[in-house]
Formats: sequence, C-alpha cells, structure tokens
Amino acid sequence: MNSINVKVNGKFKKVEVIEEATLLWTLREKLGLKGTKFGCGAGLCGACTVHVNGKPVRSCQISAESIVGKSVTTIEGLSKLGDHPLQKAWVQEQVPQCGYCQSGQIMRAAGLLKKTKSPSRKEIVAYMSTNICRCGTYNRIISAITAAAKEV
Repeated sequence: MNSINVKVNGKFKKVEVIEEATLLWTLREKLGLKGTKFGCGAGLCGACTVHVNGKPVRSCQISAESIVGKSVTTIEGLSKLGDHPLQKAWVQEQVPQCGYCQSGQIMRAAGLLKKTKSPSRKEIVAYMSTNICRCGTYNRIISAITAAAKEV
C-alpha cells in the first residue's frame, strides 16, 4: 500500500492505495464517490469520465498515483448544489432513462462547454461521440447541451 495525497472536488485527501489502483477504483472504493461509474473498464464507454486539471479523462484508464499534484473533479464536485447548467438541462430535457452513463456524459459535456462556449450540433455530436449511452438518448443529450450552453 502506498499513501498518496490527492485533491478531489476542491478538498485534499490522504488515501492508501495499492500500486495498480485506478483513479476510478480510488474514487469509488476509497473516497466513497459513487457518482463516477464503472462501465467497460477499457476506456471505451465514458461512464467513468471525470476531470483532471479541468480536462475530461477516463478514470478507469489512469492510475491513482498519477493524479498526485493534480486536481480531480467528479460529478459530485461539478456543483455543490447540483445546479450546474448541464445538470439542470439534463432534468429539463429528461435525458436519462437508466441513468447509468449520465455522470460521464455530463462530465464530458462540461469539458466541451469549457472549451467551446456555443458549440454547433455538429461539434456536440463529434465531441460526445466518445461516450456511449446504451439507452440511446443521444438527441436529448444534444438538446440538453445546447440548452446549457446558453447559460454557461
């Protein structure tokens, strides 16, 4: 076991991890942040998307030790009150069906809106194409991102 200091959702935490521990495992099992989901474990689906230093990454594909000195934001840290424009738009547009992929979808979308303030439908589709929604709510996801872009 190794002891690492990490900054997650604006707070510093000391965590004991095994050498091969992923960031996903550390967030869920060591820090109790269950909003980040395990989807495929191969970095293909996007359910585990979080931000590291403000950029979306697949938390199942990076080691916990690699985030030392970096800042991690999970869906729980996107907004303290759950009122980020994307979260509000997700509810307004009734995006989720099963909801499993939605935290990863929202975190990916937040990365897009951070870099492109008013993305076109084509830009949204291209950027979000790396995240899979098994329920197929892609049109609602696009609508929610478009609505949130007007508030960000």
